[in-house]
Amino acid sequence: MRRAFSLASLIALIGIGGCATWHPQPIAPDLLARQFEQRSLASEDLHACIAREAGHDAAPWPPAVWNRELLTLAAFCYSPALDLARAQWDTAKAGIDVANAIPNPVLQLPFQYDTPNPGPGAPFTWGPALDIPIETAHKRGYRVDQAAHMSEAARLNILSAAWTVRAQVRDAMLALYAARSRIAFLSAKAEAERQITAMSRHRLAVGQFSQPDVNAAVLADTQAQSDLAAACSAEQDARAQLSAAIGVPVTALDGVTLDISAFGTAAPAPPAADAQRAAIFHRADLRASLADYAAAESALQLEIAKQYPDIHLGPGYTYDTGTNKFAFGLAGIALPIFDQNQGGIKQAEAKRKEAAVRTGALQDKIIGDLAHALARYQASIDALRISDDHLASARRQLDSQAAAFSSGDADRLTYTQAKADYQTSETTHLDAEVVVQQAAGALEDAMQLPLAHEAVTHTLSEGTTR
Repeated sequence: MRRAFSLASLIALIGIGGCATWHPQPIAPDLLARQFEQRSLASEDLHACIAREAGHDAAPWPPAVWNRELLTLAAFCYSPALDLARAQWDTAKAGIDVANAIPNPVLQLPFQYDTPNPGPGAPFTWGPALDIPIETAHKRGYRVDQAAHMSEAARLNILSAAWTVRAQVRDAMLALYAARSRIAFLSAKAEAERQITAMSRHRLAVGQFSQPDVNAAVLADTQAQSDLAAACSAEQDARAQLSAAIGVPVTALDGVTLDISAFGTAAPAPPAADAQRAAIFHRADLRASLADYAAAESALQLEIAKQYPDIHLGPGYTYDTGTNKFAFGLAGIALPIFDQNQGGIKQAEAKRKEAAVRTGALQDKIIGDLAHALARYQASIDALRISDDHLASARRQLDSQAAAFSSGDADRLTYTQAKADYQTSETTHLDAEVVVQQAAGALEDAMQLPLAHEAVTHTLSEGTTR
């Protein structure tokens, strides 16, 4: 009996020795706020993170000019959405360890006091016994497969989150490009309208203009000033949008030189068939949906395997009032008489069907969004060509007025009005450029690829080999 008690104590101590301990990690909102306010685009932590994300060192540091790619890498380092996606992947990976765990045996310590004592020994019936579960029908393997597919889906969700962050940086920089370009055009127009108003009032004083003419000039001047103020406000909004996309306070952009010149050009649209194949092979959300479907299939396999009962071995020792008894039998086998897990199987089949429908619906949406994005992009490029022609005509007209003013065939008021009209044409052309860039962004989002023929072709070659 003493030996049995020692064996039970040894087993208990072994189990306790492998236990993890809890360490508190409280969250302090004020500390999080201070950490956010201390973020900058010049910190060494960001330098190391960008070098890790890019695969090479970013020298010199900090960069003299920040382009879209560098700001996107900074957003990858600071974005809370990516931090959340990474944490969810860690949780999913931990699920693989949980699924792969072997069931622990159960220690049983029955005790019975007998009176009157039926045996020659002490009036006790006592002894340790084990219930050792043995899973059958590859259940643990199916659980691991399901957890692995869920982990893969979580990993792919990181790529989806990264693309979302990239798109947010792109859209914010486009808004900043549009605002700053519009400020330049509207500043020139506002100055021209101010001069026109001054000249109109002078001509009214000498009797060459009527009051309605002056009122029209003042109205145009006021409208130009209002448009300029709106553009300045849009620039501040774009800065706030960009800082939020990167994950830094707005003040972190103070003194930072941004390269937004890339938005002045547009890449050609890829062929529809190539773009569709690129989207299907590359989009992380579609691949994650396929991983979810594979997890649903593994879950169905697990439910089918549950029709087969597990085996429970029950070795043990019993001291029975002076008699030593050793047991080596089965602790129990569940008999599938009333329930063969048909409910669980039907539910798993329904979930697999739901996952298949969800994947098909997502692919249909991707194809539809891609077709719409391609048509919109092509239409915006065609509209930009027309705007190019219009701007060229406006430029020729302005040059003609400048020549006429130099030769004395046109007065200063006429030439200044021509300059104001040309700035209006510049602003209209800018609007057409912005529409093209917005359409390009929508096309990139539909493919989850940068809009470049080389990138699409490279992805297609990868997809063909997979």
